[in-house]
Amino acid sequence: MRVEKCYFCSAPVYPGHGMQFVRNDCKVFRFCRSKCHKNFKRKRNPRRSRWTKAFRKAHAKELTVDTCFEFEKRRNIPIKYDRALWKDTVKAMMRVQEIKEKRQAQFIKNRLKRGREIDAVSNLKEIKQNIQLLRAPHAVSEKRLEEKMVLAVPKLEAEKME
Repeated sequence: MRVEKCYFCSAPVYPGHGMQFVRNDCKVFRFCRSKCHKNFKRKRNPRRSRWTKAFRKAHAKELTVDTCFEFEKRRNIPIKYDRALWKDTVKAMMRVQEIKEKRQAQFIKNRLKRGREIDAVSNLKEIKQNIQLLRAPHAVSEKRLEEKMVLAVPKLEAEKME
């Protein structure tokens, strides 16, 4: 069972799914769904379609250069089965996946940091422009304290007279 990649969007194409187009020069194009096939027939560039992986990589939305990706390259060299080697390979694959996820999370965090900084600056600017709309929290609490004191003073005087 071989899982192919869609020529247009780079999504996985599982056996029995998608469609295949073979050009006159025997070049094979696999597509995961009709959306990709139609865009290919319209000669659209995948780097300009916002939903493709090519666009995300071209516009620095995803991690593109990382040593972890070298492990994912297809190697068509047959190796004699060895249980110990198989076990070590599975452990290594899990470890590589863990490292890859951490790096991607850090990349996304750094990418979103810029947006948070812009939001903070715009929020401060808005507050400075509309400062008159805000009430000081101390002003409200002091007023309540005054009201309580005014109500409490007659009670204290009444207790002293008794």
